[in-house]
Amino acid sequence: MHRTVHDIEVDAPAGVVYGLIADPVQWPLLFPPNVHVDRLAHDGTHEHLRMWATANGQVKTWTSRRVLDAGNRRIEFRQDAAAPPLSEMTGTWEVEPLGGDRCRLTLLHDFRVSGDSPEDIAWVERATDANSRAELDSLARIAGGWALMDQLVMTFEDTVRVEAPPERVYAFLERADRWPVLLPHVARLDLTEDPALPGVQLLAMDTLTADGSSHTTESVRVCFPEEGRIVYKQTRPPALMSAHTGAWTVAGDAHGSTVTSRHGVVLRPDAVTRVLGPTADLAAARRYVRDALGRNSTVTMTHAKRDAEAAARAAAARAAEPAVRAA
Repeated sequence: MHRTVHDIEVDAPAGVVYGLIADPVQWPLLFPPNVHVDRLAHDGTHEHLRMWATANGQVKTWTSRRVLDAGNRRIEFRQDAAAPPLSEMTGTWEVEPLGGDRCRLTLLHDFRVSGDSPEDIAWVERATDANSRAELDSLARIAGGWALMDQLVMTFEDTVRVEAPPERVYAFLERADRWPVLLPHVARLDLTEDPALPGVQLLAMDTLTADGSSHTTESVRVCFPEEGRIVYKQTRPPALMSAHTGAWTVAGDAHGSTVTSRHGVVLRPDAVTRVLGPTADLAAARRYVRDALGRNSTVTMTHAKRDAEAAARAAAARAAEPAVRAA
């Protein structure tokens, strides 16, 4: 069994920090390596999670069980389906009050690797060290602005109604490699998929903004075709954001489909005036981000609507041809 220990002092109350680590669904907004977390079960003390994260530049997925002890501000976790080369991974989050609005956050990992290969041990140690430092540094930065957290973190969504089956809408969203020729705000998009991780896509995209400028983003997407859902995390977000996550969901009913785009954002307060001008404040940044992301998402959904409805009309016309010839 191998162990790593990482800790950091945080300029925030212990209760605030514990609350952040106790809500893993929000981790993709807090922790750079985390792409997506699905909470499979939760009773207030025990929870079962499915997680996707990057490690040494690779996307990994696993399931984990956690035991939450709010009274002692302590969370224990164990991966019950560890990602190779790991054969076992357990650990603990601990939050220790230091007096005033300060605390110490400690993250412990204990792990084994299959065959105890030195190369694999070194790989896990590098990944654990890099990810733990990135997670603790990010959490300390965000929690350190806890008085402004309601202004820095924002979530919103937009919805479009489609008169076509959900499968056609979902196909448009999943086949992002076609977007440069279908969407006016996408100038370039490179998409790669790992055969070892079905449904995981890596995207590098150049997006045009309303003023004609372009910015480059990189994202990891996880596709769930059976659920009509695609979730994503920008691993290289625009300068105004420290984190940006999102989800596309397509729900069908007897009359067609409803497609929804949801965004989660953490703003960078130190970038507001640099990006938006010397008189801009957080309120202006929130309006700018809401407008820019919402506009691009709505454009994408509108084009998905047109594409799906045109395909549905063409299919209906083909189905009617035998009846016309017979008449």
